[in-house]
Amino acid sequence: MEPAVQVTDVRALRALAHPLRNRLLGQLRLHGPATASQLGRATGESSGATSYHLRQLADYGFVEEVEGRGSARERWWRARHRMTSWQRSDLESQEGGPEVQDEMTRLQIDLHGRVLSAWREQQDRLGPAWGGVGSMSDYALQLTPDQARALTEELDAVVTRWMDAHPGDTPAEGTELVFVLTDVVPVQEWPS
Repeated sequence: MEPAVQVTDVRALRALAHPLRNRLLGQLRLHGPATASQLGRATGESSGATSYHLRQLADYGFVEEVEGRGSARERWWRARHRMTSWQRSDLESQEGGPEVQDEMTRLQIDLHGRVLSAWREQQDRLGPAWGGVGSMSDYALQLTPDQARALTEELDAVVTRWMDAHPGDTPAEGTELVFVLTDVVPVQEWPS
């Protein structure tokens, strides 16, 4: 897989904002190539639905067929990139840009909640070596927009370096899947 894709077209981001498409891409990124039937079982959807949505993801370059694998009846798909990113400034002037960005933000918040809930539910099964590894931290800083942007870029660079060395789709002995959730979010006041 390529490291990342930078989305600048609101239509491509809208394609990814569909909840099932988002889940399918996540499954392919984490578990490698799969068929529509396998993805249907993993997501609880029909293979017809997953097949349709995989073709939509392929139209926008997020997934592709695996050449030389499968048959005319059973096609294998793979993710093209490990990560998708976009800049609000690239999309906000395009028709529907703010709405699709809001939907993507909602999907990301939902994913973060599911990851944290899974960690809480599964931490006892991971074994003692993983007991003190999990970390939930929140930091409050007073920053300018430029400083917040610099902090985000620095955090992204650190995590990207670790992703390059230890990709999530490449299990190794003694490893578990580790999600790193980084959020830099400006607010005017502490939520009550």
